[in-house]
Amino acid sequence: MMDAPAVDGFERVSDATVAPGELRAARLSDGTALCLGNSAGELFAVQNECTHSAFPLSEGFLLPGGVIQCGWHGARFDCRSGAALQQPAFDPLERFEVQVTDSGVWVRRPG
Repeated sequence: MMDAPAVDGFERVSDATVAPGELRAARLSDGTALCLGNSAGELFAVQNECTHSAFPLSEGFLLPGGVIQCGWHGARFDCRSGAALQQPAFDPLERFEVQVTDSGVWVRRPG
């Protein structure tokens, strides 16, 4: 059951917190693959697929400044906006809203 701070379409995707510098795979109930991460204490969630070649970003790297680097071809993305920062990717990542409660990490699509 969802606790009070997580409402309005949020789904629990992780029971535990995400450690600083960590990337972790998660999934929404509709099958959407997510990449959860912790950049300097700020949790974020983006699609878990590089927009260049569909490699799982959770298997990549979280660099200083909140930059996600794909482990396959080195494309880079801003974890806050989803913007592509370095080729070979040009298209941004889908970004998700995140809430953290005592019961876990909760995510929903914006809007």
